[in-house]
Amino acid sequence: MPRYTIHIRDEWLTVPCRDSTYTIQWLGHEALKRYTKNKPDNGGIKKAVTDIKFFARRCQGQGLLDEDDTIEDVLEDNDFVEIAIEGDAMSSDFIPYQPGVSQLYPSIYLFLDGNSLTSTDLVNLGKGLYKIKLSPEAENGVVKSRELLDTIVKENKVVYGITTGFGKFARTVIPVHKLKELQENLVRSHSAGVGSPLTPERTRMLLALRINVLAKGYSGISLETLHRMIEAFNASCLSFVPEKGTVGASGDLAPLSHLALGLMGEGKMWSPKSGWADAKYVLEAHGLKPISLKPKEGLALINGTQMITSLGAEAVERALAIARQADIIAAITLEVLKGTSKAFDSEIHALRPHSGQIEVARRFRSLLHSDHHPSEIAESHRFCDRVQDAYTMRCCPQVHGIVNDTIDFAKKIINTEINSATDNPISFTGSEGETISGGNFHGEYPAKALDFLAIGVHELAAISERRIERLCNPSLSELPAFLVNEGGLNSGFMIAHCTAASLVSENKVLCHPSSVDSLSTSAATEDHVSMGGWAARKALRVVEHVEQVLAIELIAACQGIEFLRPLRTTTPLEKVYDLVRSVVKPWIKDRFMSPDIEAVHRLLLDQKVWHVAQPYIERYNMEFLPESRPSSPTAFSLDPPASPRKRVRLE
Repeated sequence: MPRYTIHIRDEWLTVPCRDSTYTIQWLGHEALKRYTKNKPDNGGIKKAVTDIKFFARRCQGQGLLDEDDTIEDVLEDNDFVEIAIEGDAMSSDFIPYQPGVSQLYPSIYLFLDGNSLTSTDLVNLGKGLYKIKLSPEAENGVVKSRELLDTIVKENKVVYGITTGFGKFARTVIPVHKLKELQENLVRSHSAGVGSPLTPERTRMLLALRINVLAKGYSGISLETLHRMIEAFNASCLSFVPEKGTVGASGDLAPLSHLALGLMGEGKMWSPKSGWADAKYVLEAHGLKPISLKPKEGLALINGTQMITSLGAEAVERALAIARQADIIAAITLEVLKGTSKAFDSEIHALRPHSGQIEVARRFRSLLHSDHHPSEIAESHRFCDRVQDAYTMRCCPQVHGIVNDTIDFAKKIINTEINSATDNPISFTGSEGETISGGNFHGEYPAKALDFLAIGVHELAAISERRIERLCNPSLSELPAFLVNEGGLNSGFMIAHCTAASLVSENKVLCHPSSVDSLSTSAATEDHVSMGGWAARKALRVVEHVEQVLAIELIAACQGIEFLRPLRTTTPLEKVYDLVRSVVKPWIKDRFMSPDIEAVHRLLLDQKVWHVAQPYIERYNMEFLPESRPSSPTAFSLDPPASPRKRVRLE
């Protein structure tokens, strides 16, 4: 039976076809039906599938398909097709499809020079938002560096990695006629990784970062080879790169070797047109030629910390996004649990002026009850007899604050590493024109930073899980047990809390730093390594778990608001509540919960919670609105307030 791979938005779907005389319109509707089937909100599509207008384009050749054509006339078995919904506005940053423009191949270019790439840029390159070009200055530097290497070979100088073997074989001189074979053997033998391949997004990041490092002009790569790498990136021809196998010194040898192997036309490669296939056929299908290695180029392609750093860039960016949204989620929980905003008073935090702590307290003040954002919920318990709140609410600035400062520290390290020359040897094209062996390939800097990042960001989940417990526990929340009516018949959020607890427990193990370990390799030549590859991979897992725990807290907090109606919280928090309710309905009785968690997790990944609250936070910061200090549980009097009638008599 013929089958076709269909790309809709950010997903790939396989659609079998019993009868190839069906039309392209049928294929599109069938793909859309499968796309919406398992989405909790039908993927944001409100029309019936048969009423949706779309454009169909064959991925290979980018030709538009007429919806009335029969499948057998225009497609081949296992063909790739892109479906773009007309007027698509699924998210605020979605670019509506226009005939003649494929979203798979953007026309916006990012110029790389080896000095100015950021972690944000790198993540966007991974998402396929940009193509790559070299800056003119970078091209000149690359040419000069290659000229130095060619001179070394021409003069028969003995230089490590250029005219010698590698590692333990550094003293073995290689004849000139075998220098090409030397580099090819290096890449093939070092392609020894294991495990699942990196996702296309992460492989794009890895390739883009290696291009950026080579663009610095200290590696000796030829401009021809670098241009072929850029062409492969721009066509999204991505090598099979196993995620395991690097010890983080001498750089990420195994993953970068797999990256280079595909570019040589060997091993496996992926592209949107082909899926996984032999690399030489994928390159050929895109009109690209495999790279042909010159002296030192194999070593230039594989020696560096780019896997640690590219995965680290994603971890840092996602950590930054969830840390900002954690403040918003905690603020909603505080409202539901009838906490006080007095603990976020600026005078308290001025006495302990850590930048992260001060910023988190300011965010809470901008979101919670005040003269400019009154909360009916806060007003309802202003004169309660509670003296102070639990640490999980009162100490958010102190706990969330250090997480923000940790992320800032890690981001600084990662951004420095992104624009660093991490080869060995390094070619200097100054007046002396020499190559020097050093240790810039050692991954200790990003490894330590990412271990620290995991430890820091985990605390957002640890404190969130305790807040979920308070929301679900009726003795602490004054709400129905597990946030559901008819408890017993319904279990509500009972197991959602267990899921959060399990993720926090997993994180406690994942937060053990990998960079405290080292094993001697390469016959004791590489006798201290960073283990940075595992530091990066587990940092990403920790961040993902944090996102999922906070997604559960956000759903639970919004459910808590249902039991406080008709009272309303502040305007920004009501906006967040409305956003959550756009994808998750109130919990009336038990239902399948995983899709709800997944939908809210997607809101956090897309930073939609932040985007909803951000204007209110920025307005508070920019307009220097006077700080409100309403009466609160921490300032109540032992004597009850005078009644309005008594005050009238006194007057």
